[in-house]
Amino acid sequence: MTVRTRIAPSPTGDPHVGTAYIALFNLCFARKHNGKFVLRIEDTDQTRSTPESEQAILDSLRWLGLDWDEGPDVGGEFGPYRQSERKDIYGQYVDELLAKGLAFKCYRTTEELETLRAERKEAGIHSALKPSDLRLSEEEQHAREAQGMPYVVRMVVPEEAGTCAVNDMLRGTMDLDWSLVDAQILLKSDGMPTYHLANVVDDHLMGITHVIRGEEWINSAPKHQLLYEYFGWDMPVLCHLPLLRNPDKTKLSKRKNPTSILYYKRMGFLAEALLNYLGRMGWSMPDEREKFSLNDMLEQFDISRVSLGGPIFDVAKLKWLNGLWIREDHDDAQLAERLTQWLLNEENLLAVIPHVKQRMETLSDFAPLVSFLASGQLPLSEDSFSPNKLDLETQKKVLQFALWRMEALRAWERDTIFVALKSLADGLSIKMKDFLAPVFIAVSGSTASFSVMDAMVLLGPDMSRARLREAVEVLGGAGKKVLKRYEKEYAELSAEPKVE
Repeated sequence: MTVRTRIAPSPTGDPHVGTAYIALFNLCFARKHNGKFVLRIEDTDQTRSTPESEQAILDSLRWLGLDWDEGPDVGGEFGPYRQSERKDIYGQYVDELLAKGLAFKCYRTTEELETLRAERKEAGIHSALKPSDLRLSEEEQHAREAQGMPYVVRMVVPEEAGTCAVNDMLRGTMDLDWSLVDAQILLKSDGMPTYHLANVVDDHLMGITHVIRGEEWINSAPKHQLLYEYFGWDMPVLCHLPLLRNPDKTKLSKRKNPTSILYYKRMGFLAEALLNYLGRMGWSMPDEREKFSLNDMLEQFDISRVSLGGPIFDVAKLKWLNGLWIREDHDDAQLAERLTQWLLNEENLLAVIPHVKQRMETLSDFAPLVSFLASGQLPLSEDSFSPNKLDLETQKKVLQFALWRMEALRAWERDTIFVALKSLADGLSIKMKDFLAPVFIAVSGSTASFSVMDAMVLLGPDMSRARLREAVEVLGGAGKKVLKRYEKEYAELSAEPKVE
């Protein structure tokens, strides 16, 4: 048997360090067993998936040195490697399940589902929705079908009490409660499969032997195991890695830690240092040394050395490790070359010069005008925002709303950013100049910078969003109660979805 592992990210946002973490362990396991490592793009969410996000994933993983043997850009005998290009494949498997009575068409409306869930909650019923809860009478089913109403296809799951035994490489046999397993949607009303169906079908057709993924997928394992049984296929070996966590032990999230790989690249972290740090997340070298290369990890890799304790992603520790790589692995000439590659290259200079040229009288004016572009976290305090016309609490709300809107942007362009911020200013009945003042300070550290929209384009989405997020914290942060109030107001003036 040839070992085949895969990473299957969704191109719906910034490339996440968690994706790189899972990719690293899949790559190491495949290489250790002379197998193949596959990259598959799971773009079943057609409303949120973008080509730009997919390219960012490919570029980020390659920057880290995580190369794949098969994928959408390199091809392979099991392609295509984008789920959107495999849409016709899934239909036959849905039809098979429907014919066997192992799936059913569900015509329930969104309103009906909300009412059903509310009634169950009121009655103190906490089990998942089962087929018997969702099926309509035969007469009503035929009536909705005749009207051409939209439907989804759901899988049949056990309704009786009991547990599902799921085997895991690291955790042994896990007994998971069937009462918590819902009648999962397999095919959406737009004809696209959900992750659960596409994941199982693609892993089978691509010959994936080991599924190494995050522990957040443990609760989905019974559904996947059931689908393998329904189709009569052998299930891959499962291995659920521990989740990356914030220093406060909560699940790693962008609200408490930068999570985008592009952020760390733009900040000036070395690819080899970030990869080294991810390798330390729940795993250790036999000699316990903290600094090691990808080749070192490949030589010593043994997945049984993974610890199930939630590894802490601590940016301060990452900075320390990055410093070791800078000092121990670069002489002066090599460091100069890395600095040039990172920021001080002709392409970046040519992008910046048009914005500062008219403000320059001497060459020495250049560095102060653009220093914020080469900085990481800006030295801001409440006093930085005090001279602005708006009170500090309103400025904090402006920054939080601007952050949410920037997180929702699909195209990171000057005009798009301007329109998004202008619509917020209008919605809040704040003059654009006053609205932009705290954004200027958050992004550039000063209101004397060139256009904040141009500055955000040059900084890129990851660094711009990180600075807005940091500025909110400088102004006292937004706790749960404040966020709830902000979210309600934001939803009322914005058509954009709230950010979770």
